[in-house]
Formats: sequence, structure tokens, C-alpha cells
Amino acid sequence: MTSTEPDPHAELFTALCVELGFCLHEKGEDRVIQALSQGLDAATRAVFAAEGMDYLTASGDLRRAVRDCLKANLPA
Repeated sequence: MTSTEPDPHAELFTALCVELGFCLHEKGEDRVIQALSQGLDAATRAVFAAEGMDYLTASGDLRRAVRDCLKANLPA
């Protein structure tokens, strides 16, 4: 992708940051993008890993909110 092309995942990461406070760095975003090919659950775990949070000890509501945010903002 060249710098003139829009990032297809920009809205997804903006929503994660604004709505849930998961403002990922570039490497974290890359991890989530790679995990998306394995499904939403893998991408959700990647979000928590990128933030340095333990997925298993996070509340079910927070895990669900991250997954729902990813699903709602996937690029077309």
C-alpha cells in the first residue's frame, strides 16, 4: 500500500481507541490485522495482547465489547 491509499483498517482502530480506549501502536495494529484472517476471536485476543492485558482475566463484557467493535468496523 502506498502512502496515498487510505488505510482500510483506519476506522476499525479509531473506533477501538475512541469507544473502548484501546489505542494500539502500529505493531499492535499489525498483529490484529494478521489475526483477523483467523477470525474475530483471534483478533480480539490480539487486541488484548497488544495492550499488554490478559484476555482470560478481562471481564466478559469488555471482551464482548472489543469483539463487537471489531465486527462493526471491519473493512468492506
